[in-house]
Amino acid sequence: MPKKVIGRIDKADFPLLGLFDIDIKIDTGAYTSSIHCHKVKVEEGGLKCKFYDKGHPLYNGKEIVFKNYSITKVKSSNGIVQERYKVKTTMLLFNKKYKINLTLSTRSDMKYPILIGRRFLNNKFIVDVHLKNLSFDIKDQTIT
Repeated sequence: MPKKVIGRIDKADFPLLGLFDIDIKIDTGAYTSSIHCHKVKVEEGGLKCKFYDKGHPLYNGKEIVFKNYSITKVKSSNGIVQERYKVKTTMLLFNKKYKINLTLSTRSDMKYPILIGRRFLNNKFIVDVHLKNLSFDIKDQTIT
């Protein structure tokens, strides 16, 4: 199957999380993908978190409960290792649904609430850093 070209930034839908047209940054330096969230806590057999940020108005503030989750170690670009919760969900890009693992992190000081890393990109996409919003532009064309 041929690889799809993706730019350095885009917008994606996460239908199981109720998040649509969310800014994503393609980060070939990151192995794992991550999503910005708040108030992460394990409660009543599930992992609860809220996707809200005043800097990202399309984050809806809805609390999500994940029944299936794990803990993984993530090494940041400065070499610090953190333990993070990891969840599985789906992402819509180029009008196609993909399964994706996301680690939960606080990215409130970052411009993009979601980073897409190499683990997801591998064998699916080629990154052209001169391009942006290729998937979102196709989505707009299919609506009109």
